[in-house]
Amino acid sequence: MADPRIIDIELDERTILWRSADIEQERRIAIFDLIEGNHFAPQRAQPDGYDGPYKVRLSVEEGRLALAIRRADDTPLETLVLGLARFRRPIKDYFAICDSYYQAIRQSTPQQIETVDMARRAIHNDAADLLRERLDGKVAIDFDTARRLFTLICVLHIKA
Repeated sequence: MADPRIIDIELDERTILWRSADIEQERRIAIFDLIEGNHFAPQRAQPDGYDGPYKVRLSVEEGRLALAIRRADDTPLETLVLGLARFRRPIKDYFAICDSYYQAIRQSTPQQIETVDMARRAIHNDAADLLRERLDGKVAIDFDTARRLFTLICVLHIKA
């Protein structure tokens, strides 16, 4: 029976040199929400018909995003590698707007916070669309899964 979803997600911690409490909270929320509800369906058929659930490990290797996909029993299935060049700008913009958002939460009016949050969501949504486009033909994911995965990709890019 098909179960196209992620049941466990792991980030390669050796690529993360530093993160603030705000970013750590974003990571925790993204992982929790991702596990609670997602659609993740690798498009390469398995000889034995395996169709989920999946465990995924995200890492950045030589400037590329690696998604190591495993079965529920940890048997490796495949590793997808995506170039990150097209994500550099969205990641940079997302970090900048997140900084503005965290500052606004601490010292701005509700209207100012809402304005910054709308901009943050727009950047996040555009990046999620880009991720879905880049995974097209490799893995079918829904929009919310793409948003949460993009958040985790950003966490992998934090440098001290």
